[in-house]
Amino acid sequence: MNLYGLRTASIVLNLLLISCGEVKQKKESENDVENKKVPNVVIVITDDQGYGDLGFTGNPAINTPTIDKLSREGTLLNNFHVDPTCAPTRAALMTGRYSDRVGVWHTVQGRNMLRKRETTMADVFEANGYATGLFGKWHLGDCYPYRPEDRGFQHSVYHKAGGVGQAPDYWGNDYFDDTYIVNGKPQRFEGYCTDVWFDEGKKFIKTNKDKPFFAYISLNAPHKPLYCPEEYVKPYENDPRVSSPEFYGMITNIDDNLKALTQMLDEEGIADNTILVFMTDNGTASGIIDGRGFDGGMRGMKNSEYEGGHRVPFIIRWPNGNIEAGKSIEALTAHIDILPTLIDLCELETPETSYDGRSIRDLLYTDAPNWAERSLVVESQRVVDPIKWRKSAVMYDRWRLVNGKELYQLDQDPKQNTDIADQHPEVLKQLRDQYDTFWNDVSQEHDLTSYMIIGSDRSPIVSLSSHDWLIDRLPPWNQGHIINGDVAEESYWAIEVEQDGEYEISLRRWPVEADKGINDGTYGKAFNYKQARMRIGDFDKTIDIPEGAKEVTFKMNLKKGVTKLAPVFIGPDLTATPYYAYVTHKAKPGWQTPKGMGIPVYDPSYGRVPPQKKQINISE
Repeated sequence: MNLYGLRTASIVLNLLLISCGEVKQKKESENDVENKKVPNVVIVITDDQGYGDLGFTGNPAINTPTIDKLSREGTLLNNFHVDPTCAPTRAALMTGRYSDRVGVWHTVQGRNMLRKRETTMADVFEANGYATGLFGKWHLGDCYPYRPEDRGFQHSVYHKAGGVGQAPDYWGNDYFDDTYIVNGKPQRFEGYCTDVWFDEGKKFIKTNKDKPFFAYISLNAPHKPLYCPEEYVKPYENDPRVSSPEFYGMITNIDDNLKALTQMLDEEGIADNTILVFMTDNGTASGIIDGRGFDGGMRGMKNSEYEGGHRVPFIIRWPNGNIEAGKSIEALTAHIDILPTLIDLCELETPETSYDGRSIRDLLYTDAPNWAERSLVVESQRVVDPIKWRKSAVMYDRWRLVNGKELYQLDQDPKQNTDIADQHPEVLKQLRDQYDTFWNDVSQEHDLTSYMIIGSDRSPIVSLSSHDWLIDRLPPWNQGHIINGDVAEESYWAIEVEQDGEYEISLRRWPVEADKGINDGTYGKAFNYKQARMRIGDFDKTIDIPEGAKEVTFKMNLKKGVTKLAPVFIGPDLTATPYYAYVTHKAKPGWQTPKGMGIPVYDPSYGRVPPQKKQINISE
């Protein structure tokens, strides 16, 4: 062999040795990751439970021994804030970014859909090898690409919309023996909703106990309607300190389920290496009625810009992580801090994302002498287009600027009874400037719309409901609510057509699982619609509604792009938008029937709440 050949052979050998070394090093690194005991994460978040709706915060009547114990076993964030309503809070929690920034400032009308560009907490955990599961309430979009299965959750069991029994949810659900969505498909369950969410969460944890997991147990209780097993209601009856026996009972049921969860973690030997969080999503909704109940020493309730609307309990426990038991942190913290904090605690790799929150690790582990105070903003917009200063609170240390004009000093006035704006003009100006900075930033994209996508193979049939109507002008009595009655003809769904092609759209007054005629009055007011008009893109056609028809189907060709779906039912006395529409780009004979969609027909014998006692659930 000549010199050139020897040199070439030597180079090849060296490259092979280097390559083998790199492969070995990579394999050792992967084994290190596999062998490292990264913590599991469980977040339990309740709906419409306020700071004062717990025993350890001073409520003298409520029975919450498990949550009270958890507050002693973990660290309490005692100045923790969320948005004053549910979907915005959950959006901020999932992203670490202000709800205004991620497109969620309302609970209906398409302003509850988390923008598809956002990276969620589940996305982050999934990318780091965690099993991810959601159990309960999502409320950040019911259609592709906003569903939990589209946002990083590998396993999900949930109800649609913001509450059980609302328009997108399975018809007839009443908290007992309901039909929920399991990984995109409806499935009937037996038992009370809160019990189901915890039971499904525990199954998920047991299945994935040998690898890291993130379980998001996101409850709809104690949100209205106030339905609860009788055994939890009776202990609170005839107690003048109790706002509502059903509301208190729902919370005690949650407490019992949390006890079962913590016992299971102990039995499986994974409690010490599990970060367990308990929190709520906004101020109390039913904890104060006609002077009864406990306000936690604060002014305001759910949807309020005052402290009682957005200061909530937050407990974090992690024995292996040496999170201090019984510690109370008084520094200002918020929902936007939780994702950055979990990334820090779990040492997760993350995409390049700009978080509005920050890790509070230093607060958890030290007295944080160098912790820099900051201003934070929470709002309750609940309109299609946000309005500057609307129901807003700017928070800095002990100061609160409310609606841009009222100023309170909480260490002197915890119930925010006395406006001292005229006494501290310099503080007023400072906080107004902070809000201006916030508003000028997040408002740049307030005009963006989140479009529901049709024509995707990831969602062959798309179910649309009145929950996601966009309406240019609502009657005053219908602001923010989805109820039966007259509606504006200009109601529409914001749609993105993913691909050119032939589509079919089925219009209904009742959801497909109700299986009732368009003009049927079994479940509500009967109408006398004679025609249906379909308007989408360049397609505009009107047809007669056959006598007794349960639905009418239109066939059309659509072009790729964004558009409005604006159908109407037409009658001699009323023209109104159908409450439900179903869209497919893969039509088969009978696809628009319950059988064709794989949806079980509603059975009125299911559930345990007598029909005459059922409340109309128009809350968010």
